[in-house]
Amino acid sequence: MTYCVGVRLDAGLVFLSDSRTNAGLDAISTFRKMMIYEKPGDRFMVMLSAGNLSISQSVREILQVEKLDRGAHEEPLTIWNATSMFDATRVLGSAVRRVYEQDGPSLRAAGIDFNTSMIFGGQIRGEAMRMFLVYSAGNFIEATRETCFFQVGESKYGKPILDRVLTPTTPLDEAAKCALVSMDSTLKSNLSVGLPLDLLIYRKDEFASERIVCIDEHNPYFRMIRNTWGQRLREVFEGIDDPRWDGGDATHPLLKRSERFEPMRKITTPAERIV
Repeated sequence: MTYCVGVRLDAGLVFLSDSRTNAGLDAISTFRKMMIYEKPGDRFMVMLSAGNLSISQSVREILQVEKLDRGAHEEPLTIWNATSMFDATRVLGSAVRRVYEQDGPSLRAAGIDFNTSMIFGGQIRGEAMRMFLVYSAGNFIEATRETCFFQVGESKYGKPILDRVLTPTTPLDEAAKCALVSMDSTLKSNLSVGLPLDLLIYRKDEFASERIVCIDEHNPYFRMIRNTWGQRLREVFEGIDDPRWDGGDATHPLLKRSERFEPMRKITTPAERIV
């Protein structure tokens, strides 16, 4: 399995992916799930992939050469000449459908679902940064100010911290820290997600990025995250009052008499009490 997260902020973009792929408890491998498509000064795009590894690898290779016809008088559309991230994502969707046409029947015959999803984000000169979530049918949705991050793979363990912390105005480094905490929570709860991690931060209007790092178990910052996050969670937990059943002078009593919230009880008759 895998876990990837992409964040779109006012200041830039954050991408984080793990690299574990497994087909059973004794068949664990490491494959990178982050792919960068870059034309310095003109466009910078990042794809994170989850799902069937063979499908994802086929899509990422085809994407570099995939073309969409635009009529007799225009050259075909590719990720390299698209003038918007929307059009570049259309090309990605076409690549997904092409792989489905090629491999879908064989996969079905083998009892394997066509399972893939991608986070695709970046910036093309002349427009703002954009980020999309692409599904296995090749269709997609776009991140908004109300929903400024996407996850693919084992998303449930790392989602709560993202929901509580991230807003469009979150600084890039703070968002990177939040994504790493989200990843640490996932690593803690799911063995199908594993190190090393790939982290990339893109600053708005730079059309390139030098802030890319591969994080393994020896990385000092991530080791600090793992130790500190668990410790601080325990400290916060211990700082919350235990429940007070008797009410008394408790500021937040657990048991408060109310007709509306009385527990359901079954009233037995004398005959029912006889064993």
